[in-house]
Amino acid sequence: MPLNNTKEVQAMQLLIQKLRPFENHPFQVKDDDEMEQLVWSVLTQGVLTPLVVRPLENDEYEVISGHRRLHACQKAGIEMVPALIYALDRDAAAIALVDSNLHREKILPSEKAFAYKLKMDALSHQGTSGQVGQKWSREEISEGESGRQVQRYIRLTELIPPILSMVDAGKIALTPAVELSYLTGQEQQDLLETMESEDCTPSLSQAVQLKKLSQSGELNMDKIFEILREPKANQQEKISFRLDDLRKFFPKSYTPARIQERILKLLEADCRKRQRSQER
Repeated sequence: MPLNNTKEVQAMQLLIQKLRPFENHPFQVKDDDEMEQLVWSVLTQGVLTPLVVRPLENDEYEVISGHRRLHACQKAGIEMVPALIYALDRDAAAIALVDSNLHREKILPSEKAFAYKLKMDALSHQGTSGQVGQKWSREEISEGESGRQVQRYIRLTELIPPILSMVDAGKIALTPAVELSYLTGQEQQDLLETMESEDCTPSLSQAVQLKKLSQSGELNMDKIFEILREPKANQQEKISFRLDDLRKFFPKSYTPARIQERILKLLEADCRKRQRSQER
């Protein structure tokens, strides 16, 4: 529901203590550098864009748009904020929340995944989308992405949080992540342990293999280990060390980069020494 098409709106100054974040909203609010800048902005200039809220019981309000501004105001100690109050039910508010946030420049795959799911569930409750999961109903979720792409993102909500965090961090790409979402929770946990122990992530081909074995009931820890140990295309062999194991050999002031540089120089010196010995 586009808010600009909603006539029931009221502009007011509201007490911060009367505002509640939208329950289970998918967008992260972080105490990072951008938040500090926003805190400074509201302290020096005030809240330039009103929050969008809907009334709840007990004279409280649920935030639809403006969770970062709300958090910044709380950190800044501001007691009153400008707000636009819309009389919306939960589903209409959920749709408005998603639509008002998807235009942001920076949005994580997990945020988009749970946002799309939230909006699709809301549309299905309203009875505007037919049966949940039908392709034509998913076309309504996003103006910029196809229904198929929307469904791919929604699949990410089936990932366990640590693996989903790896998708957000760019360690696992979207396409293999979608394949991994078909693994059971326990299979994903086993996969996570193997990825951590082997310091690797599955390629698309490996993710497809894992999915097929899961669907046939044949996937176990040994199979996961075997698949992840397969060499990937263009993959170079590497040797890795724990930093803690190396630090005892170097001064405390050495950075990881300097430790690496020193190791390479020691190896080069050793190599030259062996070459001279062979020439004698």
